[in-house]
Amino acid sequence: MYLGSMMEFADKKTIFSNPRHPYTQMLLSAVPDTDPERKRERLVMQGELPGIENAPKGCKFCTRCPYATDRCRTEVPQLRETEPGHHVDCFLQE
Repeated sequence: MYLGSMMEFADKKTIFSNPRHPYTQMLLSAVPDTDPERKRERLVMQGELPGIENAPKGCKFCTRCPYATDRCRTEVPQLRETEPGHHVDCFLQE
């Protein structure tokens, strides 16, 4: 959840093996790895978290998303099933 909205949901195995929403990807990249030798890409959120009272007009994550477009800033994406049991609230998944 981000600013009170569900960004993505699926079973645990799917979320960890195939995160599709940029917010989920960033959250999972922040989890420490148990193998210190393994190198992986870190996705770091930029910008400030807006308060729920001044959430952006379009996608609530658009102010911090590196893939945000004009559409993301003006339209609210709908949670949609991208594969059986995997739902994502992002225009990138259309």
